[in-house]
Amino acid sequence: MKLTELVDYTGQLLDATRFRDYGPNGLQVEGKQELNRLVTGVSASLRLLEAAADLHADAVLVHHGWFWKSEDVRVVGVKRKRMAFLMQHDMSLIGYHLPLDAHLDLGNNVLLGKKLGLEIDDWFGEQRIAAHGRLAQPKSLGLFCADVEIALQRKPFVVGEFEKTIRRIAWCSGAAQDYLAQAVELGVDAFLTGEVSEHTVHLARESGVAFIAAGHHATERYGVQALGQHLAQRFSLQHEFIDIDNPI
Repeated sequence: MKLTELVDYTGQLLDATRFRDYGPNGLQVEGKQELNRLVTGVSASLRLLEAAADLHADAVLVHHGWFWKSEDVRVVGVKRKRMAFLMQHDMSLIGYHLPLDAHLDLGNNVLLGKKLGLEIDDWFGEQRIAAHGRLAQPKSLGLFCADVEIALQRKPFVVGEFEKTIRRIAWCSGAAQDYLAQAVELGVDAFLTGEVSEHTVHLARESGVAFIAAGHHATERYGVQALGQHLAQRFSLQHEFIDIDNPI
């Protein structure tokens, strides 16, 4: 299929133009126009690009792409090395950030909730990408965190009393620790995200809302996999998800 066809379809599927994001969504680096093999991954690191080249990928689709608004615009150092490798192998780079967090079927937060047995009541936060709802069966914070560790294969960082019963919970994948204040206002028992900041611990302790940091990478592996599988089925592409693990 054509590269432009894939990008146009995916952008419409994810409603990408409605989001105010930290970088460009869609095609970021143009490679060959004919696509047969698609590789997906969480972040466009050199290790992911190398693994994709070993599989003879025509395009790489990621959640964390390049050209973030806060970064140096010069193509030097690590950025030059990544770019040179991508262009040497004529591979396209496609990235979707907030649109892939928020999608109601393929999004990180919907799929993270399903992975952890959470039922969504509604959405909150900037551009309504974070979810809140409840556990299918109330359980202690300690038991829930044990379930998180098994499901995500990552021991979470936890603030709260393990004996506390968790019924209502809010969550947002990635680096959404600053949504804790809004979660407190929602009256939930716990808030789960990927990362933690120093001030987050104090707010969790003083508010009584348990805080769980389950890993930025670990909470964002699911949307891009599901999107890749969807595209492969729709367009008869060969697809493989490559997990370049990251402890954060």
